[in-house]
Amino acid sequence: MIFLILIIISYLLGSFPTAVWVGKIFHGIDIREHGSNNAGATNTFRVLGNIWGWIVLIIDISKGYVAATIPLFLESFYLGFKDEVLIYQLIASFCVIIGHVFPVFANFRGGKGVATTLGIILAINFDTALISLAIFLIIFILTSYVSLGAIIASVVFPFISFFGMKEDARIMIIFSILVSLIVLFSHRKNINRLMRGEENKMNFFGRKA
Repeated sequence: MIFLILIIISYLLGSFPTAVWVGKIFHGIDIREHGSNNAGATNTFRVLGNIWGWIVLIIDISKGYVAATIPLFLESFYLGFKDEVLIYQLIASFCVIIGHVFPVFANFRGGKGVATTLGIILAINFDTALISLAIFLIIFILTSYVSLGAIIASVVFPFISFFGMKEDARIMIIFSILVSLIVLFSHRKNINRLMRGEENKMNFFGRKA
């Protein structure tokens, strides 16, 4: 029962299409029809400006953090097997990412899951999150490509997780690889544009670079 509840709650939490609702409620537009046509924080910065971009970014990060934290409050339902808390955290985390990328409340056309994934890692392994975020920021600052920073950070994430583990937790490695693959899949169009030299640059402290 707890397994099913976690799946449903986490997926529905991820399915709240922050950027889509912000665009429609406050600006009367579907953000998926503007800019890069993506329902994520980066496109919100590009289309709606800094204030709304930061609001969407913070909310999307919070979705991942909340989903990964919920299992910590359900100890009375646990059976006591090895890595049980972590397993439930990762189940919730995977579902919230799927919800964000394929939201039921937005015709299954969501964002790319990067901000939500950051929230998850902040909740589960804070040190790994900081390292991954630092890698993203370095690439972004050097190139002004948000997508490239996200792609590189996602590729190295499984390695950071492996060397950052304080104990044997193979399931965390499996999870990090799956998350990396999801992020790469959601950025497949960006990868093509990067290879063609057509990807848009971005400046979070201003509009498109």
